[in-house]
Amino acid sequence: MSETRPLAASGRRWPRDVIGLAAIALAGGAGYVLFPDSLAFLTRIISIALLVLSLDLLIGYCGIATLGQSALYGAGAYAAGIAAVNGLTDPVALIAVGALAGGVAGLLMGAVLLRAHGLPQLVLSIAFVQLFHEMANKAASITGGSDGLYGIAPGPLFGLFAFDLYGKTAFFAGLGLLLLVFAALSFVVRSPFGMTCRGIKEDPLRIRAMGIGVRPTLIKMFALSGAVAGMGGALGAIATQVVGLDSVSFELSANALVMLVLGGFGSLYGALIGTVIFLGVEHEVSAINPFHWMTLVGVMLIAVVLFAPRGLYGVMTDAVARWRGRP
Repeated sequence: MSETRPLAASGRRWPRDVIGLAAIALAGGAGYVLFPDSLAFLTRIISIALLVLSLDLLIGYCGIATLGQSALYGAGAYAAGIAAVNGLTDPVALIAVGALAGGVAGLLMGAVLLRAHGLPQLVLSIAFVQLFHEMANKAASITGGSDGLYGIAPGPLFGLFAFDLYGKTAFFAGLGLLLLVFAALSFVVRSPFGMTCRGIKEDPLRIRAMGIGVRPTLIKMFALSGAVAGMGGALGAIATQVVGLDSVSFELSANALVMLVLGGFGSLYGALIGTVIFLGVEHEVSAINPFHWMTLVGVMLIAVVLFAPRGLYGVMTDAVARWRGRP
């Protein structure tokens, strides 16, 4: 009986997963139709969405305080960019290089951050991203330094679809990557490994008393998170064909956290919703007032924290539950 219930629950989840992936694909298709001249911006949303998803794995599912996620994103971006400059042009291989670099950076970051808890852990994460930023700036002969890394020229996707100036190939490649990653992460967070991470977030002492290694489990999640962030960085490098120091900036880490708060912690859908809303507001409002657009974001963030602590996705799920007559 104990084995039948999880199987049944998993079976009930499959239709929801299919609907969720279809909704993401439909939203991507709608973006392509409605904003055909903004495909580069839509691709950036997808790239940053992968970063926010990776952050949610650590904060939402493991309870790890970090503001250094852009270091993992930047590691993937620079690794893919350096590989491209040195002759590797296959886009799929560049994404794999970004995932590998992000995963290795995640292992290193996890080994450092997990030696502390709470505020010291947060400070370590800030130091980590600042260290990566300074390394990228000083190694100008490899990374381009403050001028950025140029000369990235990805070959045709699968040998058929060339990357054009309109950004069609980059957009559809990014959308396909997002769907694959989202489907994989949906499986991971409901797997025994994902449940263990949630248990560590709630009560690490009980998990340790059960004989489960807390630190090894969290380091594995750091590696997975780094791989996802690294793929986002690699996608950004391929789409823009340039990598700058903003890929490893503290501002990017802070913005990713704001996006996650807006959408909601511990929910993959919340990460996507927060990313779309934040970047959409930034894109539109900053064009009107480039100096004070963050004021609106600040007001919106205060309102969400005070009146919707579970984020916008939590508000949506509560509304649907009330509509269906459930508590």
